[in-house]
Amino acid sequence: MNIFSKLILLAIIVFFGSIFNLSCQSSANTADIEKSIDKIFAGFDHSNIPGAAVAVMQNDEIVFKKGYGSANLEYDIPVTPKTVFHIASVSKQFTVFALLLLAEEGMLSLDDPIQKHIAEVPDFGQEITLRHLATHTSGMRDQWDLLNLAGWRWDDVITKEHILKMVSRQEELNFTPGEQYMYCNTGFTLLAEVVARVSGKSFAEFTRKRIFTPLNMTNSQFYDDHQRIVKNRAYSYYPWTFGYQKSVLSYANVGATSLFTTVEDLSLWAMNFKTLKVGSKAIVDQMNTLAILNNGETFGGAYGQFVGPYKGLQQIQHSGGDAGYRSYLGRFPDQDFAVSVFSNNGSSNPAALALQVADLFLKDAFIEEPEPIKKEEKTISLNETALKAFEGHYWDTKDGYSRKIHVKGGSLQYDRGNGNVTELAPLDKNTFKMLNLPTEVKVAFISEDGKDRMIVSEGETVLGSLDEYEPADPSSVDMKQYLGSYFSEELSTTYTMIEEEGKLIATHPRISDIPVSFVKSDIFNIGGNTVEFTRDTDNSISGLKVSTGRVKNLRFIKE
Repeated sequence: MNIFSKLILLAIIVFFGSIFNLSCQSSANTADIEKSIDKIFAGFDHSNIPGAAVAVMQNDEIVFKKGYGSANLEYDIPVTPKTVFHIASVSKQFTVFALLLLAEEGMLSLDDPIQKHIAEVPDFGQEITLRHLATHTSGMRDQWDLLNLAGWRWDDVITKEHILKMVSRQEELNFTPGEQYMYCNTGFTLLAEVVARVSGKSFAEFTRKRIFTPLNMTNSQFYDDHQRIVKNRAYSYYPWTFGYQKSVLSYANVGATSLFTTVEDLSLWAMNFKTLKVGSKAIVDQMNTLAILNNGETFGGAYGQFVGPYKGLQQIQHSGGDAGYRSYLGRFPDQDFAVSVFSNNGSSNPAALALQVADLFLKDAFIEEPEPIKKEEKTISLNETALKAFEGHYWDTKDGYSRKIHVKGGSLQYDRGNGNVTELAPLDKNTFKMLNLPTEVKVAFISEDGKDRMIVSEGETVLGSLDEYEPADPSSVDMKQYLGSYFSEELSTTYTMIEEEGKLIATHPRISDIPVSFVKSDIFNIGGNTVEFTRDTDNSISGLKVSTGRVKNLRFIKE
């Protein structure tokens, strides 16, 4: 063999040796990643517990996918990357995408009033646009809170028709459209119905033809029939005293929820935001754009998604939770990376799990942002007499909640109830800061309009303005004045207040009796909701108003 031939042979050996080394290195890296992800999901990796599925998309390919635990505890069926989960509110971005497909074709506009497409929605005297609905700024009351107040159970069959009938009876909004952000599932049920009416196809059929089939998402569907059989479906569970119990879901409504899919399929969806096999760059840009309130401010919400930083990188994400199903999709568009985690364990936290997985892949991309220079405000000392001057009960009229301020161990305590207490440190004789919180929250005590008031703020943002009140002794209150039946025209439902051993009890034909806790004059807490009784001009009880986290001042009339 001549020297030239030997050199060629040596080059070939070196080349293939490097390929072999790279292959071994890649295999080692893959094995290390899998071990790390297995460790993250170790709490799911048993056939006797509900499970989880995870998939990672990077550079337009699925680079990791795996299942853990059980999809069905009764038959010991394991979770795999092909297991179909109900992914709850992660569905919302598909609803917006479908809407924007029609908008791009000139069949509708985001600025159309909802009544243009769904005449059953009442005229509240203020225009509600499709844009408001897609960004949770419509002011409409949330369908799940309303159904809960009406006595519905989550394992009831809840159809689109049920929701539309309930919407048609609504009399008020929570706030003027565009003024606030308040998460609202109702808006996305309505948007799915807009897609159906404008396209002439059911929402399930439209999304199948226009989104799932082109993207080869063969295991995905919007589930609008609670009796439909779904192959490879996971069932959901909650922890129970003796293990786990089934958490039954019988939804037959779509738009806000009810997408059935796999982590594999959702990775194909995540890829489409770059490859654009379906839709256009304009649609993606619109979905990723932060919504703007009437005052020009943003709040982190985009269109069917939320946008915000994670360790210096932009993340676009949404989580979901219905019954015992939990889900999360986080996309990092600048890194061409996405991670999805589904679980059928109601106590799981897919967002935390997904971000731990993201940490493994993106650790070299994270931007170490310098800690903001904080002006450390010096605290002062106030004697117990000075601190006791602020003791009392405070009520937020706008949002309907109370706080108690009291002194303990020589410090002022901000008491939210149920053991949730934060110590306050004085900055001056009237202003305090909350200790041991991730952000700086201040509490100021002022006298204004003849009232003692507590202002809670974070930076320039006022979180609450609460007036001091004197709680009455429940034993001195005549509970009989509140007895009777209260009917809501909007919900077509009645609650009856009865008295047992001097205490009020709220009863309803479909749900268990609920103890009524006294807060202050005419204001009670019922099942975690604030209830304010209203009076006629002769001071007799005329009705009540109920406020939940997503429903404000829903009226009931005393019969």
